[in-house]
Amino acid sequence: MGGAVVDDEPSDVKAPDGGWGWAVLVGGFVITGFSYAFPKAVSVFFKELIKEFGVGYSDCAWISSLLLAMLYGTGPLCSVLVNRFGCRPVMMVGGLFASLGMILASLSTSIIHIYLCTGVITGLGLALNFQPSLIMLNRYFSEKRPLANGLAAAGSPVALCCLSPLGQVLQSNFGWRGGFLIMGGLLLNCCACGALMRPLVGPKKPQKQELQSAEVVEKKPVPKKKLLDFSVFKDRGFLVYTIAASIMVLGLFVPPVFVVSYAKELGNEDTKSSLLLTILGFVDIFARPTCGLIAGLKWVRPRCVYLFSFAILFNGITDLVSSQATDYPGLVVFCIFFGLSYGMVGALQFEVLMAIVGTKKFSSALGLVLLMEAVAVLVGPPGAGRLLDATHNYMYVFLLAGCEVTLASIVICMGNFLCIKMKLDEHEVHLENGAPAVVEENSLQVAEAGEGGRESSLRR
Repeated sequence: MGGAVVDDEPSDVKAPDGGWGWAVLVGGFVITGFSYAFPKAVSVFFKELIKEFGVGYSDCAWISSLLLAMLYGTGPLCSVLVNRFGCRPVMMVGGLFASLGMILASLSTSIIHIYLCTGVITGLGLALNFQPSLIMLNRYFSEKRPLANGLAAAGSPVALCCLSPLGQVLQSNFGWRGGFLIMGGLLLNCCACGALMRPLVGPKKPQKQELQSAEVVEKKPVPKKKLLDFSVFKDRGFLVYTIAASIMVLGLFVPPVFVVSYAKELGNEDTKSSLLLTILGFVDIFARPTCGLIAGLKWVRPRCVYLFSFAILFNGITDLVSSQATDYPGLVVFCIFFGLSYGMVGALQFEVLMAIVGTKKFSSALGLVLLMEAVAVLVGPPGAGRLLDATHNYMYVFLLAGCEVTLASIVICMGNFLCIKMKLDEHEVHLENGAPAVVEENSLQVAEAGEGGRESSLRR
């Protein structure tokens, strides 16, 4: 008999870096696209919803906010479910939830019903797909993981370029109710993507060896598996990453939200202003896989955290410089550079987290990081909106976003250098002097290990 099929990666199974992993990558590409693009794509229905229910634009904007809040805020819940039931069943159920939410929303009689159906139910369904897809990608790829992460992340801008025009066509031909119904059917593809997440299979063992291992398992008490591993907070690398990521998210999503309004205030027509987001997304599509390819190079991968820090700094400086833009060509240049830096950040953020905590703790770490980022997502854009209401000047909005993102790059760079690297140097000095030292696993800077760098760690 062959080895048992398990969802948790067996210790004796090496990431295949190909094979069925490419099917997993395709599933991750589609899921990432739905998860990040769908909250923006539903905005094309807002005008019809305003007429139907007699509400304001700010009321409709809560639909997108709830979708994003569920995507980030349910991270720990997703981690618990994945650790309990495995990735494939969680994703299949998530796909049903995502579809069901939109179908029920097409029957809504008030904006509250849409909040509950689209925002909460569909948001939860997308969350149950997004996190497990990243976990499976981490299990199937090791050497090619940076490239795989970059390709999967490219699903976000590709889906945005497809879903927004599709939503506009559906609204024109079928109204918002028919559009919601068809979108719900489209989200059933999440179930197909979940079916692709086949658990890794351990190597075949001789029958005698299987019987012996079974006897050993019966004798030894099996430790209870942690549904949510809080021990990741003992890792200084994880703490530095979490703090930096939370600060970064405060300002990262602000410019795309306000750039179209900024262009309109400068006197540009609606179509011309909306073209800015198309330019940003087009650059983003190519930036993500390219950055993933660069991050996978032998001399770059051990220093991936510094590349991530540079990408964040690049994004922050772009915001700061763009605050001085006073015409449409200036905003076009901003969108080009923002799309490039935004794509770099998107390609590297989960790659660096995977390198920090390793495969076994990644599901718990991802859930906890997303929960922390959920708070920042809910605070960042509304805070920038209040600043705009108070100053009536977009320059201050872009300055605030640039300062927040730049601060995040400084935190992760200095945190890695001072809190991690210098501790490593002290440990080496102690060893040279013959002093005993306790070695604990701690990771932030990627170090290539004997298995090809799959478990990357620093020793403190």
